[in-house]
Amino acid sequence: MPPPAVEVVHVGSACRDVAPDDPRGWRLGGGVTYAALTTARLGLRTAAIIGLDDESRDADELDTLRAAGVDILPVRLGEGPVYHNVETPTGRVQTIVQVGEPLPVPALPDSWLRARGWSVAPVAGEITDAWAPTIPAGAYVAVAWQGSLRDLAAGQRVTRRPPEGSAMIRRANLVGVSHHDVAPATRLSELWRLLQPGADLLITQGHQGGLLIHVGEDGPTRTLRYLPTATDDERDPTGAGDTFLAALHASVLRPAIAGRQRARHGLDLRFAAAAGSLVVEAAGLDGVPDRGAVIRRRARERGRRAILPSETTQVGTASDLEMEPALGE
Repeated sequence: MPPPAVEVVHVGSACRDVAPDDPRGWRLGGGVTYAALTTARLGLRTAAIIGLDDESRDADELDTLRAAGVDILPVRLGEGPVYHNVETPTGRVQTIVQVGEPLPVPALPDSWLRARGWSVAPVAGEITDAWAPTIPAGAYVAVAWQGSLRDLAAGQRVTRRPPEGSAMIRRANLVGVSHHDVAPATRLSELWRLLQPGADLLITQGHQGGLLIHVGEDGPTRTLRYLPTATDDERDPTGAGDTFLAALHASVLRPAIAGRQRARHGLDLRFAAAAGSLVVEAAGLDGVPDRGAVIRRRARERGRRAILPSETTQVGTASDLEMEPALGE
């Protein structure tokens, strides 16, 4: 009997995050690892193309992905990205220790090229537009934008790179970015105008929740504000956005995972927010939840009005609908 068809393929380089409490001195991370583990634990048949340097290619975290059912195609890198993250009361201070190198496009199994979903999750700008033609025309593509919005110089603090158009962003059906990854004065129009008509733009705003903007031919046609799902004990914010985006992606690829009543195609913000709230409750990939945990967390939040209509240019709090569309306002 042939194996089940791959439903989603994730692409990106793993990174090593400096972690003094780990005997190795680092912990394996990167959007591709969080996204792949999320969709696998939610029950999707998952594959991942992961750039790995020599130090990370035998990391225990890869065994965690494999145990969850992720098929991994490792791509050897001469140098992989290394980050040093420091959490402060005003946000994360991030230094790039080692930048890494572009992720080459390998030969892929035919079954992977037929996957209905593709997830592009750069961590250090390693995925170039050379990847765009590889993705099949009919696939639903999610892009984690933040990994391409960083100016990187080894040994220096990470600085923001202004959003710009690319073949990958124009190809995407769903683009996710944190408001921390763009300058506070950035206007929403500077982001959504780079997307194709019919795409959705997800802007996560941490403890304020976030926005989902549907882009039409002439600009946004609908904007939803979602409220955050409460966490029990936040230990490590790493991977929250990647887990949220991966769960949102999964709710499109297989709507039934978000609950029996979710029989139709659509983005389930409550389901994704529940997944994102769980991942921060443990260090690293240990916090990535399975479907049962996400369903229970979402049920706990069911009594709240978690999603609100919003003005198409609004980025303030849910009770402050008249603000101008600057992300930091």
